[in-house]
Amino acid sequence: MPRMRGLTIIVADVSSERFRTALDMAVSQAALGGRACVFLNGEAVSIVRQPIVGWEDEAYAEAGLPTLPQLYAEALEQGVRMIVCQSGMQMTGAEPRDYDPRVEYAGMVSLLQGLGDDRLVTV
Repeated sequence: MPRMRGLTIIVADVSSERFRTALDMAVSQAALGGRACVFLNGEAVSIVRQPIVGWEDEAYAEAGLPTLPQLYAEALEQGVRMIVCQSGMQMTGAEPRDYDPRVEYAGMVSLLQGLGDDRLVTV
């Protein structure tokens, strides 16, 4: 079986629904045995500041689906790389202690430099 290409997803705004979509893609990629990375750009870094809250979590829970915090935890447990933009942290006044210890910090240049043959998606 040929090696599966990795998937890098850039989250470009603070919408919890866009972040949920990114997590759905990343968790699915990881379940298939592929590498997955989610990069939160700009103000999107605020989505993963603790505690994580999805505005529509109640509706998802009522439908028997995972809430945003549950989906985020699953992504981290499956080895999805979660990277927050250093410039976004500066812009929002965030500090490393605001995030899960498994979160990484990088800029767009280093993200693109390390992309290799990964597929790139923006949500």
